[in-house]
Amino acid sequence: MSSHHPVEFTKEDPWRIFRIMAEFVDSFETLNKVGPAVTIFGSARTKSKDKYYLATVELAKQLAKHHLAVITGGGPGIMEAGNKGAAAAKGKSVALNIELPFEQHGNPYSNVPIDFHYFFCRKVCFVKYSMGFIYMPGGFGTLDEFFEVITLIQTQRIPRFPMILFGSDYWGGLLKWMKSTLEKKGMTSPGDLDLILVTDDVHEAVHAILDYQRRVGPPDQVPKAFA
Repeated sequence: MSSHHPVEFTKEDPWRIFRIMAEFVDSFETLNKVGPAVTIFGSARTKSKDKYYLATVELAKQLAKHHLAVITGGGPGIMEAGNKGAAAAKGKSVALNIELPFEQHGNPYSNVPIDFHYFFCRKVCFVKYSMGFIYMPGGFGTLDEFFEVITLIQTQRIPRFPMILFGSDYWGGLLKWMKSTLEKKGMTSPGDLDLILVTDDVHEAVHAILDYQRRVGPPDQVPKAFA
C-alpha cells in the first residue's frame, strides 16, 4: 500500500501555494519601488576584519552614492557588510533574509528588509530586481547563485547583466578549471567565460556596473529579468 495519503496531500499542498503566492506578492510590491539595484553575494561566515568584508562595505558605499540600491541575502558576513555600506551612504539597503535553522540571522543594517520562507522565491527576487551581480568569496550558496545567474545569461533568459567575481586568488582555481575542463571538453562554448569580470579593485567593479547602466540608458529603461 502506498505511504502517501491523498487526504493529507489535499490539505497541505494547495495551502502551500497560497504561502508561495503571498511571498511573491509582498516581495514584488516592495522591490518594485526600490529602483536600479545591484546584488552582492558572499559568505555568511566572513569576519568583520576580513579584507573582503571591508571591500564589500566600501563597494556598497560607492554603489549607494551612485543611487543604486544594494541587495543582499540579509544575513551576517558579506551580506552584513553590503547592507552596512549601503546604509552608511544613506542608500537603499535591501535584505532578502531566509529562515534557516542555523547560521542565518538578519543583520541590523538593512532599511528595506524582506523575509522569505522559500529559497526559490528569494532567488527569483535576487535576479528579477538586479541589474548587476557581484560575487565575493563564498560557499555553496554563493556558488549556487553564481551558476544559476550565469546559466540564465548564457541561455539568454535574462539580459547580459554585469557578473563580477571579486577576489582573483579565491576564484582563480574555479575559473581555471572551467577553462581547462568545461570549455576544453565542449561542455561550454568558447566565449562563455567572457560573461564574467574578475577583479580585486572596488573601483573597477563599480565602473563595470555604471558603464552598463550608461549603455542601457536611464533607470526606467534598464532591462529587468523576467519582464
